[in-house]
Parts: sequence; C-alpha cells; structure tokens
Amino acid sequence: MLKPLSRAKWESATAAHLLNRAGFGGPPQQIEKLAAQSHEEAVAHFVDYEKIPDSTAAPEWAKPDPDRRKTFMEARNLPEQERRRKLQEIQRADRQHMIELRGWWLRRMADGPRPLQEKMVLFWHGHFATSVEKVREAYLMWRQNDMFRRLGTGDWLELLVEVAKDPAMLIWLDQAQSRKEHPNENFAREVMELFALGEGHYTEKDITEAARALTGWSYDRLDQRFMERPMAHDRGQKTIFGRTGNFDGKDFLQMVVEQPQSARFITAKLWNFFAGEPPSEQLNDALAAEFKNGGNQFKPVLRAMFLSEAFYAPSIVRNQVKSPVQWLVGSVRVLERELPPPLVCFGLTRNLGQDLFAPPNVKGWDGGLSWITTNNLLARYNDAATLVHGDAAPASAGIMPVNNPNAQMLAERRMRGLRIGGVDAKKIVPENDRTDKEKLMAALERRLIQDKLKPKQQQVLRDYLDSRNALDDATVLNAIRLVMSTPEYQLT
Repeated sequence: MLKPLSRAKWESATAAHLLNRAGFGGPPQQIEKLAAQSHEEAVAHFVDYEKIPDSTAAPEWAKPDPDRRKTFMEARNLPEQERRRKLQEIQRADRQHMIELRGWWLRRMADGPRPLQEKMVLFWHGHFATSVEKVREAYLMWRQNDMFRRLGTGDWLELLVEVAKDPAMLIWLDQAQSRKEHPNENFAREVMELFALGEGHYTEKDITEAARALTGWSYDRLDQRFMERPMAHDRGQKTIFGRTGNFDGKDFLQMVVEQPQSARFITAKLWNFFAGEPPSEQLNDALAAEFKNGGNQFKPVLRAMFLSEAFYAPSIVRNQVKSPVQWLVGSVRVLERELPPPLVCFGLTRNLGQDLFAPPNVKGWDGGLSWITTNNLLARYNDAATLVHGDAAPASAGIMPVNNPNAQMLAERRMRGLRIGGVDAKKIVPENDRTDKEKLMAALERRLIQDKLKPKQQQVLRDYLDSRNALDDATVLNAIRLVMSTPEYQLT
C-alpha cells in the first residue's frame, strides 16, 4: 500500500502537489525547481528540514520574566483600584503579544526555510488544541508552539509526555489542579479519546485510574513552569488497560503508546491532515507498521507517505479544502507578496473561521467542508481583493458585485495606519504571457491553481477579459482576483 511513486509520474503536477501539502505552495519557479530534483531528493528537502539553517528569532518577549514573581506579589498589596489597573496593563500587553505571536508564526509559514516543520506545528496545534482564551498568557502559547516545532517529527512518547507537562495544556485541561483527593479526569480522557487512541479503545475505569496516575503533575503559576507535587500524587495501586501497579503519569503514557491502536490512530490523523481524506484500512495498517518499525518516530512515516503512489492518487490531488491559514499563507506565496501586518492577518484568519491559538474547543477545528460556508466564501472573495489590490481594493474591482462585511475592519485598519500594498502584476504575469487572452488565462491557471479551471469558470474569466480593452496591469489584477474567487482556488 506504500508503493513508491514511479519515476515517470514525478513531474510538475506531482511536484506542485507535494509543495502544496508538505508545505504551503509557491510560485511556478519553485514548482519547477522541485520537479527538476528526483522524487527522493524533493521529499528529503521537506522531511530532513533540520539540515536547512533557520535563523528566525523568537519574539523579544518570549522568555520567562525574571520580575514576574515580584510583580504579582507587589500587586497583591496594592489598593484594589490600583491593583486592577496594574492587572489590566498586564492583560493589554499580553493581548498585544498574542497579535504579534500570530504574525510571527504566519511569517514563519510564509517565508521560513522549513515549510514541513511549520506544517507539522500547525497539525499539532489542531491536534492538541489549546486556547489562549483560557490559558491567557502569550508566553505559554509561544512555548507550546515552540515545543511542537522541536518535537513534531520525533518520538511519540516523548511528545505525549512533554504535552502532558506543558504549562498551557496543564491550564487548558485543568491538570494543574488535579490531586489525589480529587483527581481531575480531563487530560486522561482527552489523551485516550482525542489525542492517542480514539473512542472505543479504553474504558471509563481506564480514565479514572489514569487520572489517579497523573495526579501531582502541576504548574507553578508565578515561575511559569511544570511542577511535580509529590504530596499530591496518588501512590496507590491502579489498573489501566488490564495492568496493575503503582503507576505515575509517564507509566500511563507509555502504556498508551504501547497500545496497537495508538499507532493506527495517529498515523490515520496524519494521513487525513496531509492527504485530505481518511486512509483505507489497508493503507492505515501499512502506515502504522511503518511507524512502529521506525520506533514510533514520525519522520519515517512522513517520508514513506510523501514517497508513496497513494499520496498522488487522483482522488487526493487538488481535492482538499484549504484551511484559512493555508488559504492566506498559500495566497501570499503564489502572489509573491509580503504578508500583511499581524493585526490584519489576525482579522483575516479569524474572519475566515480559524483564529490561531484560539481553537473552538478541545477537538480543534473540524476542517474539510466545514471551512466552506456562504459567509466564509464571501469573506474569502473579499479578502482576495485585499491581498491583490491592497488598500486600493475597489468595491467590486469591475468583475463581480461584492457586499463587503469587512468595511468597518478596513476603516479601522486605515485609522491605525496599517497600509497594505497590492500585488505586482508584472511579476505574476509578465508581458510575454499577455500577448493574447488565452495565454493570459493559461498563465493564471498555472500559477494560481496548477490545473485547469472548470469550463464554466473558464468562460466567466474569458467573458471578463473579452470585456476589457487591454490586458494591462489593472485587468491582470482583476483577473487574479476573479480566479481566487472560484471554487477551484479554494482547493489544494
């Protein structure tokens, strides 16, 4: 089931598919550069990303605050009104840091040298869904994000243990308050149900006993670090998955990873994320075997996945709905334009239904067709105008009526001085690709969707171009936006 793709099938279309799924897409020259390599070399470029230098610095504030304990202790002794004002200042700074953090991560996705590493961070962010709405500290959200970056293609058990000890997760699922007198079952339940096994592969008894094993794993709020509290740990005998012993949190997670279902569960989630559809039973068996044979490491299964013929099947290529983040980052990359300012990106992705660092619940985002609603589609079309035309975006760009629900956001953006430039039309479609309408259409299809538009959408584009007197920059920009407003552009 993991038969390698034949050399004859490795060409521009399959290279574009790899670039879109293992990364966030890119312009034609990047596709052709990838296609010029062997398939093995191209996959290694993504998977062996640690060989590529990455000098991206963390946000300036993304470090423990040495004065934090002193600040909070002093605030306790202030008069009520002054104490509230001090806490409000801290909260305002933290909200600003969260906007900066979203922009920082999106820049890594759009411009960073290791696209698969960031794609895996995005996968784990949705898998171990944790929200700043409850955590309320930007540093902790950055710390979790960085953990996914460091461990995202490594050992499964190590990742689970580090997630369990992660301060943001300890707060998110209330594990920090769990003690032997009152074990909290939230994390134990979600590890088995959502993170590592799936429903039907554990019992309620397993949950209650696992919660006991996890007691004592806590969080020091003032020092912002994991803390083990021995006096809060239940040292009694527990029975989990039919085994009895004086288990602690790591023992429990080790037993989770040893369950045969664990490999099948996580490899199926990986395949679904990158391929856009669940694997068949046979394919899942093969993925799980690759995972187990590789010592429960993710890198071998990713390599086998991207090399396999199954990954390039017609049912998979260009049949995955772009998430809002994929839509934004991919658009920036294919349009070869700079990423908008962080506050603008925050508004764009939230408007499209994916607020980074604030998933809707512990299950994360549903993905797939759930990204496409009438309102979200309209938002994509309007946001396409923002990316193509910048602040000069007209109400309709002469191609289609648009009821822009972002008018207030646009006005606020301009008041804040957040100017957004447009796309360089000559970079996207050089003069030699504008000698006639059909040539222009082919150039837009090649760059924006790496495929042909459906006949109906082709006709709409052709009718628009027929209505123009010249294939000038304004016409090209409007045509780009028109293609970005097609069903085909919403897929990758």
